[in-house]
Amino acid sequence: MTNLCRKIVHVNIRWKIFDKVSIFREFFRFIWERILICSTGRTPVRKYRRLSRRAATPSMEESEEYYGENDPLTATCSGYDSDSDLVTLKISILGDCHIGKTSFVIKYVGDEEEKRCLQMNGLNLMDKTLVVRGARIAFRIWDVGGDHSSLDQIPIACKDAVAILFMFDLTSRSTLNNVISWYSEARKWNQTAIPILIGTKFDDFVRLPLDIQWTVVTQARAYAKAMKATLFFSSATHNINVNKIFKFIMAKLFNLPWTVQRNLTIGEPIIDF
Repeated sequence: MTNLCRKIVHVNIRWKIFDKVSIFREFFRFIWERILICSTGRTPVRKYRRLSRRAATPSMEESEEYYGENDPLTATCSGYDSDSDLVTLKISILGDCHIGKTSFVIKYVGDEEEKRCLQMNGLNLMDKTLVVRGARIAFRIWDVGGDHSSLDQIPIACKDAVAILFMFDLTSRSTLNNVISWYSEARKWNQTAIPILIGTKFDDFVRLPLDIQWTVVTQARAYAKAMKATLFFSSATHNINVNKIFKFIMAKLFNLPWTVQRNLTIGEPIIDF
Protein backbone atom coordinates (compact mmCIF):
# COMPACT_ATOMS: atom_id res chain seq x y z
CA MET A 1 0.00 0.00 0.00
CA THR A 2 1.35 3.44 -0.89
CA ASN A 3 2.44 5.78 1.84
CA LEU A 4 -0.45 8.19 2.59
CA CYS A 5 1.60 11.02 4.07
CA ARG A 6 5.02 11.93 5.42
CA LYS A 7 6.40 10.26 8.54
CA ILE A 8 5.52 11.60 11.97
CA VAL A 9 7.54 14.76 12.69
CA HIS A 10 9.38 14.79 16.03
CA VAL A 11 8.50 18.18 17.45
CA ASN A 12 10.64 20.22 19.82
CA ILE A 13 9.55 22.50 22.63
CA ARG A 14 8.97 25.39 20.24
CA TRP A 15 6.46 23.36 18.24
CA LYS A 16 4.72 22.19 21.41
CA ILE A 17 4.16 25.81 22.39
CA PHE A 18 2.87 26.51 18.89
CA ASP A 19 0.43 23.60 19.23
CA LYS A 20 -0.98 25.11 22.41
CA VAL A 21 -1.37 28.46 20.69
CA SER A 22 -3.23 26.78 17.83
CA ILE A 23 -5.72 25.24 20.26
CA PHE A 24 -6.25 28.62 21.93
CA ARG A 25 -6.73 30.17 18.50
CA GLU A 26 -9.48 27.65 17.73
CA PHE A 27 -11.13 28.45 21.06
CA PHE A 28 -11.10 32.22 20.46
CA ARG A 29 -12.26 31.66 16.88
CA PHE A 30 -15.28 29.88 18.34
CA ILE A 31 -15.97 32.82 20.70
CA TRP A 32 -15.65 35.27 17.77
CA GLU A 33 -18.19 33.26 15.75
CA ARG A 34 -20.62 33.40 18.65
CA ILE A 35 -20.23 37.20 18.74
CA LEU A 36 -20.92 37.40 14.99
CA ILE A 37 -24.03 35.27 15.36
CA CYS A 38 -25.35 37.51 18.13
CA SER A 39 -24.63 40.70 16.20
CA THR A 40 -25.73 39.65 12.69
CA GLY A 41 -28.10 36.77 13.36
CA ARG A 42 -26.29 34.73 10.70
CA THR A 43 -24.40 31.49 11.28
CA PRO A 44 -20.93 31.31 9.69
CA VAL A 45 -20.80 28.81 6.84
CA ARG A 46 -18.36 25.93 7.29
CA LYS A 47 -17.18 24.24 4.12
CA TYR A 48 -15.97 20.67 3.99
CA ARG A 49 -13.77 19.36 1.22
CA ARG A 50 -15.23 16.44 -0.68
CA LEU A 51 -12.75 13.57 -0.53
CA SER A 52 -11.94 11.53 -3.60
CA ARG A 53 -13.88 8.26 -3.74
CA ARG A 54 -11.04 6.63 -5.65
CA ALA A 55 -8.46 7.59 -3.06
CA ALA A 56 -10.53 6.63 -0.05
CA THR A 57 -12.08 3.34 -1.14
CA PRO A 58 -9.09 0.94 -0.81
CA SER A 59 -8.17 2.09 2.70
CA MET A 60 -11.73 2.35 4.00
CA GLU A 61 -12.42 -1.26 3.17
CA GLU A 62 -9.56 -2.62 5.26
CA SER A 63 -10.80 -4.90 8.05
CA GLU A 64 -10.10 -4.44 11.74
CA GLU A 65 -9.66 -7.14 14.33
CA TYR A 66 -11.37 -6.89 17.71
CA TYR A 67 -8.10 -6.83 19.59
CA GLY A 68 -5.33 -4.54 18.40
CA GLU A 69 -7.11 -3.00 15.39
CA ASN A 70 -4.93 -1.21 12.84
CA ASP A 71 -5.78 2.05 11.15
CA PRO A 72 -4.63 1.88 7.52
CA LEU A 73 -7.01 4.64 6.46
CA THR A 74 -4.97 7.55 7.69
CA ALA A 75 -1.56 8.63 8.88
CA THR A 76 -0.94 10.99 11.75
CA CYS A 77 0.94 14.26 11.43
CA SER A 78 2.44 16.03 14.40
CA GLY A 79 2.74 19.78 14.39
CA TYR A 80 0.73 22.25 12.35
CA ASP A 81 1.16 23.48 8.81
CA SER A 82 -0.87 26.23 7.21
CA ASP A 83 -4.58 26.07 8.07
CA SER A 84 -5.54 26.93 4.50
CA ASP A 85 -5.97 23.28 3.50
CA LEU A 86 -7.11 21.98 6.90
CA VAL A 87 -10.63 20.59 7.38
CA THR A 88 -11.50 20.93 11.08
CA LEU A 89 -14.11 18.61 12.60
CA LYS A 90 -15.26 19.23 16.16
CA ILE A 91 -16.19 16.12 18.17
CA SER A 92 -17.82 16.32 21.61
CA ILE A 93 -17.74 13.58 24.25
CA LEU A 94 -20.27 13.41 27.09
CA GLY A 95 -20.88 10.95 29.92
CA ASP A 96 -20.48 10.33 33.65
CA CYS A 97 -17.20 10.45 35.55
CA HIS A 98 -14.80 7.49 35.62
CA ILE A 99 -16.27 5.65 32.63
CA GLY A 100 -13.14 5.79 30.47
CA LYS A 101 -13.83 8.82 28.26
CA THR A 102 -10.32 10.25 28.58
CA SER A 103 -8.69 6.84 28.14
CA PHE A 104 -10.74 6.38 24.97
CA VAL A 105 -9.54 9.70 23.55
CA ILE A 106 -5.91 9.09 24.50
CA LYS A 107 -6.00 5.68 22.83
CA TYR A 108 -7.11 7.40 19.63
CA VAL A 109 -4.92 10.51 19.59
CA GLY A 110 -1.82 8.85 21.05
CA ASP A 111 0.48 9.66 23.95
CA GLU A 112 2.25 12.53 22.20
CA GLU A 113 -0.99 14.37 21.52
CA GLU A 114 -2.06 13.76 25.13
CA LYS A 115 0.95 15.80 26.27
CA ARG A 116 -0.42 18.74 24.25
CA CYS A 117 -3.87 18.40 25.83
CA LEU A 118 -5.42 21.73 26.83
CA GLN A 119 -7.14 21.38 30.19
CA MET A 120 -9.74 23.77 31.52
CA ASN A 121 -12.20 23.46 34.36
CA GLY A 122 -14.39 20.50 33.43
CA LEU A 123 -13.06 20.30 29.88
CA ASN A 124 -10.17 18.62 28.05
CA LEU A 125 -9.27 19.52 24.46
CA MET A 126 -7.20 17.15 22.32
CA ASP A 127 -6.41 17.14 18.61
CA LYS A 128 -5.54 14.55 16.01
CA THR A 129 -4.60 15.61 12.50
CA LEU A 130 -4.93 13.04 9.73
CA VAL A 131 -3.91 13.04 6.09
CA VAL A 132 -5.95 11.12 3.51
CA ARG A 133 -4.24 11.31 0.12
CA GLY A 134 -3.40 14.99 0.57
CA ALA A 135 -6.56 16.07 2.42
CA ARG A 136 -5.65 17.23 5.94
CA ILE A 137 -8.39 16.56 8.49
CA ALA A 138 -8.17 17.68 12.12
CA PHE A 139 -10.38 16.11 14.76
CA ARG A 140 -10.78 18.64 17.59
CA ILE A 141 -12.05 16.54 20.47
CA TRP A 142 -13.85 18.25 23.36
CA ASP A 143 -14.00 15.89 26.35
CA VAL A 144 -16.46 17.21 28.95
CA GLY A 145 -15.97 16.13 32.57
CA GLY A 146 -18.77 14.08 34.04
CA ASP A 147 -19.40 15.89 37.32
CA HIS A 148 -22.01 18.60 38.01
CA SER A 149 -19.43 21.36 37.82
CA SER A 150 -18.83 20.43 34.17
CA LEU A 151 -22.41 20.99 33.04
CA ASP A 152 -21.66 24.63 32.27
CA GLN A 153 -19.22 23.46 29.58
CA ILE A 154 -21.85 21.57 27.58
CA PRO A 155 -23.01 24.57 25.48
CA ILE A 156 -19.53 25.53 24.27
CA ALA A 157 -18.54 21.88 23.79
CA CYS A 158 -21.61 20.91 21.77
CA LYS A 159 -22.17 23.96 19.59
CA ASP A 160 -20.88 23.41 16.04
CA ALA A 161 -19.87 19.81 16.77
CA VAL A 162 -20.30 17.46 13.80
CA ALA A 163 -20.66 14.44 16.09
CA ILE A 164 -21.41 13.89 19.78
CA LEU A 165 -20.24 10.70 21.50
CA PHE A 166 -22.42 9.69 24.45
CA MET A 167 -20.47 7.26 26.61
CA PHE A 168 -21.33 4.88 29.45
CA ASP A 169 -19.56 2.15 31.38
CA LEU A 170 -20.81 -1.29 30.30
CA THR A 171 -20.24 -2.59 33.83
CA SER A 172 -22.28 0.20 35.48
CA ARG A 173 -26.01 0.35 34.70
CA SER A 174 -26.35 3.76 36.37
CA THR A 175 -24.05 5.35 33.80
CA LEU A 176 -26.22 3.93 31.02
CA ASN A 177 -29.35 5.27 32.70
CA ASN A 178 -27.78 8.73 32.78
CA VAL A 179 -27.12 8.78 29.04
CA ILE A 180 -30.61 10.11 28.33
CA SER A 181 -29.95 13.15 30.53
CA TRP A 182 -26.69 13.86 28.72
CA TYR A 183 -28.44 13.45 25.39
CA SER A 184 -31.28 15.81 26.31
CA GLU A 185 -28.86 18.48 27.52
CA ALA A 186 -26.67 18.22 24.42
CA ARG A 187 -29.61 18.50 22.03
CA LYS A 188 -30.51 21.87 23.53
CA TRP A 189 -27.37 23.25 21.88
CA ASN A 190 -26.95 21.05 18.84
CA GLN A 191 -29.71 19.25 16.94
CA THR A 192 -27.70 18.26 13.86
CA ALA A 193 -24.59 16.48 15.18
CA ILE A 194 -24.27 12.76 14.49
CA PRO A 195 -25.16 10.93 17.74
CA ILE A 196 -23.10 7.88 18.69
CA LEU A 197 -23.71 5.78 21.81
CA ILE A 198 -20.56 4.09 23.11
CA GLY A 199 -20.26 1.48 25.83
CA THR A 200 -16.75 1.43 27.32
CA LYS A 201 -14.73 -1.23 29.16
CA PHE A 202 -15.91 -4.10 26.96
CA ASP A 203 -12.97 -6.21 28.17
CA ASP A 204 -14.45 -6.13 31.70
CA PHE A 205 -18.02 -6.48 30.45
CA VAL A 206 -17.41 -9.86 28.76
CA ARG A 207 -16.50 -11.35 32.15
CA LEU A 208 -20.01 -10.68 33.49
CA PRO A 209 -22.68 -13.43 33.47
CA LEU A 210 -24.46 -13.79 30.14
CA ASP A 211 -27.84 -12.81 31.56
CA ILE A 212 -26.42 -9.48 32.76
CA GLN A 213 -24.75 -8.94 29.39
CA TRP A 214 -28.05 -9.61 27.62
CA THR A 215 -29.88 -7.11 29.85
CA VAL A 216 -27.31 -4.36 29.23
CA VAL A 217 -27.25 -5.03 25.48
CA THR A 218 -31.04 -4.87 25.30
CA GLN A 219 -31.21 -1.60 27.22
CA ALA A 220 -28.36 -0.02 25.25
CA ARG A 221 -29.97 -0.96 21.93
CA ALA A 222 -33.28 0.54 23.07
CA TYR A 223 -31.56 3.78 24.08
CA ALA A 224 -29.65 3.95 20.80
CA LYS A 225 -32.87 3.51 18.86
CA ALA A 226 -34.58 6.27 20.85
CA MET A 227 -31.60 8.57 20.26
CA LYS A 228 -31.36 7.57 16.56
CA ALA A 229 -27.73 6.79 17.32
CA THR A 230 -25.30 4.10 16.20
CA LEU A 231 -24.24 1.85 19.09
CA PHE A 232 -20.66 0.67 19.60
CA PHE A 233 -19.17 -1.41 22.42
CA SER A 234 -15.50 -0.50 22.86
CA SER A 235 -12.39 -1.02 24.94
CA ALA A 236 -9.55 1.46 25.16
CA THR A 237 -7.35 -1.16 26.83
CA HIS A 238 -7.54 -3.52 23.85
CA ASN A 239 -8.27 -0.86 21.20
CA ILE A 240 -11.64 -2.37 20.32
CA ASN A 241 -13.70 -0.23 17.95
CA VAL A 242 -11.83 2.97 18.91
CA ASN A 243 -10.44 3.79 15.47
CA LYS A 244 -13.52 2.35 13.81
CA ILE A 245 -15.78 4.91 15.49
CA PHE A 246 -13.82 7.83 14.03
CA LYS A 247 -13.73 6.14 10.63
CA PHE A 248 -17.50 5.85 10.86
CA ILE A 249 -17.78 9.59 11.57
CA MET A 250 -15.57 10.47 8.62
CA ALA A 251 -17.50 8.16 6.29
CA LYS A 252 -20.82 9.70 7.34
CA LEU A 253 -19.62 13.28 6.94
CA PHE A 254 -17.95 12.85 3.56
CA ASN A 255 -20.28 10.18 2.15
CA LEU A 256 -17.42 7.73 1.74
CA PRO A 257 -18.11 4.18 0.48
CA TRP A 258 -17.45 2.45 3.80
CA THR A 259 -19.90 0.91 6.25
CA VAL A 260 -19.59 -0.97 9.53
CA GLN A 261 -20.87 -4.51 9.92
CA ARG A 262 -23.74 -4.98 12.34
CA ASN A 263 -22.90 -7.35 15.21
CA LEU A 264 -25.53 -8.37 17.76
CA THR A 265 -23.77 -11.45 19.13
CA ILE A 266 -23.69 -11.55 22.93
CA GLY A 267 -20.09 -11.80 24.12
CA GLU A 268 -18.74 -9.83 21.14
CA PRO A 269 -18.37 -6.05 20.67
CA ILE A 270 -21.88 -4.96 19.73
CA ILE A 271 -22.39 -2.67 16.74
CA ASP A 272 -26.00 -1.71 16.05
CA PHE A 273 -27.70 0.88 13.89
